[in-house]
Amino acid sequence: MKKIAVITATRAEYGLLSPVIRELRKQESGDLRVELIVTGTHLSEEYGLTVNEIKERIDHKVAISILSGSELNISENQADCLEKFTTLFVKERYDAVLLLGDRYETLAIAIAAGNTKTPVFHLCGGDTTEGAWDEWIRHCISKISYLHFVTNEISKKRVIQLGEDPSRVFNFGSTSIDNILSAADMTREQALESIGLSDCRYAICTYHPVTLDDSDIDELIRNFLDAVSAFPAIEFIVTKSNADLGGARINALLDAAEQEVKNLHVHASLGVHRYLSLMKYSEFVLGNSSSGIIEAPAFHIPTVNIGDRQRGRLQSESTINCAPSSKAIIEAINRALSEDHKSLCQKVRTPYGDGHAAELISETTIKTVFSGNIDLKKKFYDLEV
Repeated sequence: MKKIAVITATRAEYGLLSPVIRELRKQESGDLRVELIVTGTHLSEEYGLTVNEIKERIDHKVAISILSGSELNISENQADCLEKFTTLFVKERYDAVLLLGDRYETLAIAIAAGNTKTPVFHLCGGDTTEGAWDEWIRHCISKISYLHFVTNEISKKRVIQLGEDPSRVFNFGSTSIDNILSAADMTREQALESIGLSDCRYAICTYHPVTLDDSDIDELIRNFLDAVSAFPAIEFIVTKSNADLGGARINALLDAAEQEVKNLHVHASLGVHRYLSLMKYSEFVLGNSSSGIIEAPAFHIPTVNIGDRQRGRLQSESTINCAPSSKAIIEAINRALSEDHKSLCQKVRTPYGDGHAAELISETTIKTVFSGNIDLKKKFYDLEV
C-alpha cells in the first residue's frame, strides 16, 4: 500500500491544502492511504486552537514548540519540529509528503523528510516575498523537494532557475482560487452575524511581522491603528498574526487596542469559509498577508498592501502598495474606496489559475507515487547563460 501525508501547521496553510486533501482522499483505497498530520499553531489555544476547524480526518497530531519572543525561540521551535517529524517519518515511511509554502517549521519538516529519504512534493514554490524570512525558506524547501506545484508561470520559471527539472514543475494555479469557487458559501448577513456584527461597511485585515525588517513593531501597529481610527464609518475585522518572530507582540497590541478602538474587531481565526465569505463582501483587504495579493483580486476587491512583506510577489492592478506610515495607509485606503479604483478592480483577472488546481495536483501526486520512478538523486538542471 502507498502512503501519502499532507502536513499543516497554520490556519492559512490548511485553507490552501484542504481542497487537495479532499481530492486525494477521493482516491483512497486498499492500495492508497492519505494521512493528514496537524502540528504548529493549530494545536495552540493562544492561536485559536484551529485544529477544531479542520473537518477532514486527522491521523496524527504533532505538538511542537511555538514560542516567538526571540531568535533563539524560533531555532528551538525548528529543532523540536525536526526531531519529532524525523521520528514520525522513520515510523511511517511515507511514499511522499505534501508541504505548502515557506514557514520555518515547514523547512524543519522538509529537512526531516530529506534525512529520512521521504520525497517532498511542494506547493507554492518560486514566489518571492522580499521582506520576510519566507523568501529564503521557500527556496530552500524547493531544493529539498522532488515535485513542484507552483501557482503561476513566473514562479515556475524561478523554480527551474533554481536547477529543478522542468518535467517535475507544474503550474496548476493556486488552490486559493479553488476555495473561492467553493468555500465562500456564507451570505453577507450570515458571515457578519457569526462574528456578532449587523450589516455594516467593513474591511478584512491581517498584519504579520516583517521578519527581515528592523522596524519597531509597536510603532508599526500604532500607525495601523491610527489608520483604522481615521475611518470610523468602517468596521475593521482583524485576524491575528502568525507565530513568526514578533507575532505574539502584534497580537498583544491588537488585543489591547480592541478595548479602546470602537471599530476594531480582533479574532484569533475566522476559519476558511467565514474568512473568504467576509472577504467576498468587504470594502477592501488591509495588511500584509498573501491573501490580499492572491484571493482578494479574484473577488474583485481592492487590497491595501502595507510595507515590504509581500514585495516581489506577482500582483494584480487591484493591489495598492503603501509605506507603513499612518499617512500612507490612510491615503491608500482612500484610494481603495474611490469609485475609479473600484471600477478598475471589476476588470482585474487573477494570474493564479482557473480553480482546478487541487484536482490536478491530486492526479499528478498519485500518478507519480504509483509510477515507481521517483529518484531522489536529482540532477541539477542547468540553464544556458
